[in-house]
Amino acid sequence: MNPLSPGALVRRRYHVPHARIPAGEVLELPGRGTTYVTDTPGPSPDSPTVLLLHAVGCTGLLTWFPSIEPLSRRYRVVTLDQRWHGRGIQSPELSLHDCADDVAALIDALELRDVIVAGFSMGSIIAQRVWRQHPDRIDGLVLCATTDRFRSTIPERLFHQGLEIAMAGARGVSRSRTAVRASRQAGRALELFPEDMHDWVLGEFRSTSPWAVGQAVAALGRHHSRPWLGRIDVPTAVVVTMRDKVLPPDNQIALARRIPGATVHDIDAGHASCVLESERFVPALLEAVDTVNARRGDVRRLSGRRRASGSA
Repeated sequence: MNPLSPGALVRRRYHVPHARIPAGEVLELPGRGTTYVTDTPGPSPDSPTVLLLHAVGCTGLLTWFPSIEPLSRRYRVVTLDQRWHGRGIQSPELSLHDCADDVAALIDALELRDVIVAGFSMGSIIAQRVWRQHPDRIDGLVLCATTDRFRSTIPERLFHQGLEIAMAGARGVSRSRTAVRASRQAGRALELFPEDMHDWVLGEFRSTSPWAVGQAVAALGRHHSRPWLGRIDVPTAVVVTMRDKVLPPDNQIALARRIPGATVHDIDAGHASCVLESERFVPALLEAVDTVNARRGDVRRLSGRRRASGSA
C-alpha cells in the first residue's frame, strides 16, 4: 500500500473497529424507488426490530457497522441508505419529509413489527419525523447526537442560510465549483471528511457525493421539531455525545427534557463516536435500546390495564 494513501494515513492516526459487515440487497420501495438495505436477524423470529438511520454524508453501514452485530444478539437489525446517500433513492429534491416516508415504506415492505427507530445525527432528525408522520408504525425512538433545530446561534444561522442559498443557486449543476465548494464546507463543519476512515470506510464514504452532502445539510437547516416534541408518546432514549463540536450537548439534553419520559445516556465522546469511539458509543446505544424496549413492554401492559378497566 502507498504509505501516503488516505487509507494508510488513517491507519496511523485512527482506530477503526473491525466488525463483520452484513450482506445487503437493493430493495424496491413501491412508488418511491430503490435503496440498499441490510437485514440482520435477531436471536428469534419474533425479536423486536431496531431500524437504524444513518448520519449525513454516510451510508447505513458506514454509520452503524460497529453496532449491528452487538445489537443483533438481542434484536433484528435493519439499515438502509437514505435518499441521495450511497445506493439510496435518487429524486429531484431531497426533503426530510420524504426520507421519513421512505422509512415507513420500508417498514411496510419488510413487514417489520415491534419497531424501534434509532438515528444518529441526521438519522435522529429523520427518526423524529418518522414519529411525527407515521406514529402508528413505530414503538420507540433512540436519538443519538441529536437536536430539535439548527440555526439556534448566529454562526449556525449564517452557515445554513449561506449553504441553502449556494445549493439553490447551484441546483442541477452538481459538478459546478459552487456546489462542490459549498458541500465541502458542509463536510468540514460536520467532521465528515475521509481522512478519518480506513479503506472500506473510505469507499462507503465516497459513495455519497459532496453535492448530496450539501443538499442534505441545507435540508437539515430547515428542521424544527421543538413545537411538537412534547407530544411524542412512544418510549424514547437520547444518547448525548458530551464532547460534540457539531451539535452542542446542552441542546441534546434540552431536547431530551422536552420529550415526556425520555431517558438520557451520555458518553464522553464526540460527533464521530459511532465509529471512531465505538467502544464508548456501542454500550450506550445498547443500554438506550434495551431501556426503550423494556419501557415499550410497560406501555403495552399499562394500555392493556386501562382498556380492561374501561370495559369493566
